[in-house]
Amino acid sequence: MASPSRPRQRIKVTPASTAGNYDQDDDDHVHAIYQSPNSRSAFERVLDTPQASAAMVGVLTAIAFALRFYKINQPDQVVFDEVHFGKFASFYITREYYFDVHPPFAKLLFGLTGWFVGFDGHFTFENIGDSYTDNHVPYVGMRALPAILGSLTIPVVYAIMKETGYSTIIAAFSACIILFDNAHIAQSRLILLDATLVFFMSLTIYSYVRFRKLRYWEFTVEWWSWLIATGFFMACTWGAKVNGILTVATIGIAVLVDLWDILDHKKGFTMEHFWKHFMARAVGLIVVPFIIYLSFFYVHFAVLTRSGTGDSFMSPAFQETLIGNELLMNSQELRYFDVVTMKHKDTKVYLHSHPDHYPLQYDDGRISSQGQQVTGYGHDDINNHWQIIPTKALPEAGRGRVVRHDDVIQLLHINTQTLLLTHDVASPLMPTNQEFTTWPKDDHTRHNDTLFYLNIIDADSEDPWKSKSSYFRLVHGPTRVSMWTHSKQLPEWAFKQQEINGNKNPTEKSATWFVDQVISTESPEGLSGEQVPKEPKKISFFRKFAELQLLMLQHNAGLTSSHPYASGPINWPFLISGISFWTENDAQKQIYLIGNIVGWWTCVIALSIYVGIMGADLLARRRGIEPIPDAARGRLWNSAGFFLLIWAIHYLPFFLMSRQLFIHHYLPSHLASALLAGSVLSFILSDTVNYPISIVGRWTKLRKSEYADLGMKGPVVVGVFTFILFLMFVYMAPLTYGTPGLDGETVNAKRLLSSWTLHFAAKETAEVS
Repeated sequence: MASPSRPRQRIKVTPASTAGNYDQDDDDHVHAIYQSPNSRSAFERVLDTPQASAAMVGVLTAIAFALRFYKINQPDQVVFDEVHFGKFASFYITREYYFDVHPPFAKLLFGLTGWFVGFDGHFTFENIGDSYTDNHVPYVGMRALPAILGSLTIPVVYAIMKETGYSTIIAAFSACIILFDNAHIAQSRLILLDATLVFFMSLTIYSYVRFRKLRYWEFTVEWWSWLIATGFFMACTWGAKVNGILTVATIGIAVLVDLWDILDHKKGFTMEHFWKHFMARAVGLIVVPFIIYLSFFYVHFAVLTRSGTGDSFMSPAFQETLIGNELLMNSQELRYFDVVTMKHKDTKVYLHSHPDHYPLQYDDGRISSQGQQVTGYGHDDINNHWQIIPTKALPEAGRGRVVRHDDVIQLLHINTQTLLLTHDVASPLMPTNQEFTTWPKDDHTRHNDTLFYLNIIDADSEDPWKSKSSYFRLVHGPTRVSMWTHSKQLPEWAFKQQEINGNKNPTEKSATWFVDQVISTESPEGLSGEQVPKEPKKISFFRKFAELQLLMLQHNAGLTSSHPYASGPINWPFLISGISFWTENDAQKQIYLIGNIVGWWTCVIALSIYVGIMGADLLARRRGIEPIPDAARGRLWNSAGFFLLIWAIHYLPFFLMSRQLFIHHYLPSHLASALLAGSVLSFILSDTVNYPISIVGRWTKLRKSEYADLGMKGPVVVGVFTFILFLMFVYMAPLTYGTPGLDGETVNAKRLLSSWTLHFAAKETAEVS
């Protein structure tokens, strides 16, 4: 029982209105039905005891651990996305910087687990099928983390159903759907992120339910504790995987509905009271989660201090904060008359020219300038050498000869002694873009067309131009086009090299270049010889955080390439297709990620029934008919409606995404649909519900209690369903655990839907009459 709290602040009301104006929710107090708990069936009374509930959750949890740890050492090879997340764990141990589209919390846990079980990070998880045993990797300990979290999800699901007022048998029903689900089990046995995501999502739901149950004890220690716990677990969900943001959106919508209810003047609350609730939720569900989320990245940056595979994704300023980074070690200021090579940031081709000229006429009939070709070339070559020519008077020596941001420069091609030039002539492959060519250095008739502004990205005025670390755009003075390239090759007359042209957007992000090598220099330091260790530079945490967040969003949206096991959201609830995680040809073993078809289709049916029930009830009430008692309707709208909201928010946004999508993206929604399935089953089996479920406050006027009674039909229905669910789980278990191997006929038998792409299937031969 929660501790007493101060009475709510109320608008003064007249005595006539006081009798009907008290704290209540439809989900809390019954209007017509009263039932003694002792009048229920004996079986219901036994199951409703704390001892029976504890025994039930104990059995479910023990089975969950047994199923998720069963043969967890098999296969002893890298499976599916363990190539990514196992590798990231090794990077934390070696402290080498990496880049990934997902936040770091779950990967930090894998890194910590790997370190704890003795992994030294030497194994790099390069390919699916690489042996853990041969490379002495303590992979079982690392797989144990998601197995533990996946197992603990089961009692949390059970607790959510109990806390929202459902019977023990109904709570067990929802828990069993997750307990015996092949997809959840497969994800929980491998070094993958989804078990962590689903576990903390379920804890977020549980904490929010507990918080809502204390709404009549507002601002007490317990109330604040569950509010902050909701925010904490919400941040962990968000930090585990990028789509954890959908859990944040779910809680946000629920809180807005809650605040909208408090704002209702008919409830009798003052605006001061509303703003107190608003600020409390802002602290608990915005400030606290954001601080926790930031802390994951703070630890991430603090651990990953060495140069690694993720360097090239980051800005030069970020890269120079990493020990041993090439930019930090080799970057040097550029001076006028230095000879350099320049590379395009995205395609990595050199700015190149050679004596050959553009043809007079292109294949489409357009006419060129017949100037010297300027192209992008992928290999080191003497024709990649350019000298930086000043357009202003320079001192004889000193820092006045350093090239700086916004300087106007010319680039002299060393081998042909011609200056880089662009003009209003269409480029060979893109009629809308300008042609790049060169012009003899001693012919000053086109001097202006050889002038370019040096725009160093993210630079301030007077910042020096540096090799390696200064990303820049070269913007033509007269026409304001930026030097740009793309991956399409020129014809044979240009030796199939890459086209260089002038993009009419002077701030085009992909028109980014950098100086790769200094060939000759007049710098007092000379050319870099032996690498001298340099102290890493420092930039603020928030700058690094903001840069990484933007890159995560951009690269996540950019995952649009095709994948043989990608699938659309419309397919997920029906298990139209799965994912091949791993195969072993000799023994004909495979792991195929697919859910328990009995549980998943039951959830789809439950969703349909719920929508039908609520739709029919709305229509009936429109005609003045009350087919559902107020108490049961309140439970359907509040608890079951909350579960539907969780399902929808974690599912429907995927229809708007153009990136690669897989069936495992549906697992959070599947958990929500399991909760909703329990709510629907309770409505079907019992005319009554358990309440009040919220903690009654000192100033709450009590209504008579009501108790659900499923009788014997509840245990019978749930028992039969669980048995069928378990049989289907066992039948599909070889595809979940990857053992034993299956012959072709057995594989065909386990392909319950023709759209499942299982390996080692026997060829079906038609009988000839």
